[in-house]
Amino acid sequence: MIYKDNFFIKNIPNFITCLRIIFSFLLLVIKAFSVSFIFVYILCGFSDVADGYVARKYSLVTKFGSRFDSLADVIFVFAMIYILLTNVNLSKVLIYWITLIAIIRIISCIISFIKFKKLAFLHTYLNKFTGVMLFIFPIFMIKFDISIIGCIACTISSISAIEELIINIRSEDLNLDMHGVWKIPLKRD
Repeated sequence: MIYKDNFFIKNIPNFITCLRIIFSFLLLVIKAFSVSFIFVYILCGFSDVADGYVARKYSLVTKFGSRFDSLADVIFVFAMIYILLTNVNLSKVLIYWITLIAIIRIISCIISFIKFKKLAFLHTYLNKFTGVMLFIFPIFMIKFDISIIGCIACTISSISAIEELIINIRSEDLNLDMHGVWKIPLKRD
């Protein structure tokens, strides 16, 4: 296939991922929840879907691309956490809950780094669902009570963070594309 020999073409998914990183940092300097902010925010979401779609559609999937996509997701999530914490009046319960989720994620990363010598951001179904929930969270909070939407988002995020932690503890091999905790092979004595 001729497009696989062209550096630009074979790296289009990575360029799209790079745009998400740039857009994530741009969100930090745009007035939160303004029309410009929502536009850039939607571009972040679009780029998250587009990079994977293009990579799979044109057989351009690489380990680097998968890890780069995970890094872009982490940057986007941390940018949004910062924006929410500095621009939205969250209850102390939600702030503590978000902090606890972050601590669980950090512990999971430390465990994966110790066990596998790599930071592992797993592509489980729950992590993907959490990503979708966190993406629509700012849009829903405009219409609904922040405490209700926050509790729903934190519940889903907590479950996925705990699942990833369990996977990193119990797995003998690193599999970034593991769909869930139920996919861990059972040890045979």
